[in-house]
Amino acid sequence: MSKLSHIDAENRPAMVDVSEKRPTAREAHARSVVVFPPEVARRFVDGDIRTAKGPVFATAIIAGIMAAKKTHELIPFCHPLGLDDCEIRINLDSAGRAIIDCLCKVTHKTGVEMEALTGASIAALTVYDMCKALSHDITISDTHLISKSGGKKDYRRDEV
Repeated sequence: MSKLSHIDAENRPAMVDVSEKRPTAREAHARSVVVFPPEVARRFVDGDIRTAKGPVFATAIIAGIMAAKKTHELIPFCHPLGLDDCEIRINLDSAGRAIIDCLCKVTHKTGVEMEALTGASIAALTVYDMCKALSHDITISDTHLISKSGGKKDYRRDEV
């Protein structure tokens, strides 16, 4: 079993020392799913819904990218990264759920999976915030890492 990376030899919280690592190209892809009640799902026309606060998905894309860029300010032991790219895609599936994918890229000494997870999560929370006037029966579910590459080991989730 692997040891936790953010715990030092004295069992105290610690940032990972990446000073000796070489920068490499790294990518991560994370996903969150927003489940709407049918009456809300029907309101999405042409792939988005306009509310008094603005277009839901367009606003969520901006919020998710902003959050990915600020991950180190939100999660204590994340290193600050100047992202090379962050893309958020939001699509409605056949069940009327919003599938939010966040893809991040960086050339750095540490990976970007936390940035991708943060971007997908905050985009989902933004969708909730903008639609809650229509219903509070909206669920954010299944936030997970799809893949990461460029670090010690690559990862790809087996889709179920």
